[in-house]
Amino acid sequence: MTARSVRAVAATTLAATLLTGAAACSAPSSGGDPGRAADTAVVGIATEPESLSPLLGYGKDGNSKIFDGLLTHDANMRLRPALAEALPEVSAHGRTYTYRLRQGVKFSDGHPFGAKDVVFTYRTILDAKTNNASKTELDAIQGVHARGDDTVVFTLKYPYAPFAERTVLPIAPEHIAGRQDVNSGDFTTRPVGTGPYVLTGWSRGEKIGFKANPTYWGGEPAVKKFTMVVIKDDDVRATRLRSGELDGAILPPALAKALAGKGGAKGTARTLHAAKTFDYRNVTLPTAHAVTGDTAVRRALDLAVDRTTMVDKLLEGAGKPAYGPVPTDSPWFTAGTERAYDLDQAKRILDEAGWKTADDGIRTKDAIRASFPLWYTSGDKIRQDHALAFASDARKAGIEVKTEAGTWEVIEPRMKTDAVLAGGGSPADPDFDQYLLLHSTLAGDGFNNMARYDNKTVDQALLDGRESGDPAARKAAYDTVQRELLANPGYVFLTHIDHLYVVDDKWEGLTTQVEPHDHGLGAGPWWNIENWKPKRK
Repeated sequence: MTARSVRAVAATTLAATLLTGAAACSAPSSGGDPGRAADTAVVGIATEPESLSPLLGYGKDGNSKIFDGLLTHDANMRLRPALAEALPEVSAHGRTYTYRLRQGVKFSDGHPFGAKDVVFTYRTILDAKTNNASKTELDAIQGVHARGDDTVVFTLKYPYAPFAERTVLPIAPEHIAGRQDVNSGDFTTRPVGTGPYVLTGWSRGEKIGFKANPTYWGGEPAVKKFTMVVIKDDDVRATRLRSGELDGAILPPALAKALAGKGGAKGTARTLHAAKTFDYRNVTLPTAHAVTGDTAVRRALDLAVDRTTMVDKLLEGAGKPAYGPVPTDSPWFTAGTERAYDLDQAKRILDEAGWKTADDGIRTKDAIRASFPLWYTSGDKIRQDHALAFASDARKAGIEVKTEAGTWEVIEPRMKTDAVLAGGGSPADPDFDQYLLLHSTLAGDGFNNMARYDNKTVDQALLDGRESGDPAARKAAYDTVQRELLANPGYVFLTHIDHLYVVDDKWEGLTTQVEPHDHGLGAGPWWNIENWKPKRK
């Protein structure tokens, strides 16, 4: 299985993105119009999904707009009912979850929603033939069945503590998606759901359009037309926001702060919205490469990076140092696994491992030069800045890092041996990100375990954390994972990044959540756009 997860960035080229941006600047109607109606919103996002089917991973963390899950999150990331009429009833042993469904809900084509759709969705995702790269997230499910039309019962293999969090996953209609190929049918690009919006069109690499669902069970949204314009390049996105083509956009810190304030469409103010996240940037250290596969090199690089300076200079304070996938302010973080910047210790580790400094300052060992490529995605200034800073810090330790920019089509075939400036992160539960990132069985599985990290102690701890219903046992398991990453890093984690958005101050109801690694697609101030109201003049 090589399908990308939903959080993978879009399969679009830089050339196509720039062409889209240039065309939009000359023809504003393609992306937006400063004179558009008050009930219309156009926002700029950095990436797009590869599919709009929840059966292939779309919207698995919630906020998919076209769909609803059994549950959803509020602004404080608390679970609340959506297609279920209440939170689930959980058995005493924690292995049975019963959901009673909301009555009178219909898909946007008028077909009634029912328990069979829930059963179909989960069984299809778990089917070995379905190319859903995140299906291991549902590993705990032993079975799912309907009890009449209004009740669904999940039975679990073990008391998986965060299971309810998994049921924000969008529900697909069996009467449509069940009649076509799950991996390539029309449903992947023309989906139908129960959500607050209906898809009006998707031009790959350009935009995704939605209109309000007039029969939405939660009430028709006040924002009647919603467009996500896909603009991979940060500078182009900022330019189009400045010109008034966009009402809002996700931007890197320097651009976001420069554009906040006055200057929106028709003289409205532009407001800066900051969201705390679990979104990290890290460098993969492929075990198949002669240099990055050396544990001493990995340990040295982990100490040689100046994370604090990266936060201060690259993010302008909008983030925090990262020492692993868990942010330091999370209750799941393991105290004592912070890495102080220690260039001298990094050099000693390399010296003791036999990496000797040559005349040009770059180390060698057994005729192998301490040099490796580091790829980052074109147009992503945050990744570019992190890659260059990492390379500069590594050079001080005697390791040459050659930075290269490219699209994911260029980068993905090289991931087995070449380092990548990557990202990830999920706030709902430590299992959600760490298992996919670190378990050895997922090495080389698309964008899962990109470094091909193989650590049996970590593998067991990830299983212990996943399969235990005891909070203390789970904490101990994830403490083990974080300590192992200190002793034997498969990645160098650099920063956790606050997401910054600039939005014209034309609506009421804008908030942010604690966000995953999402690039503004299902997150951002528009996570709850169905609740926005135009401001009264």
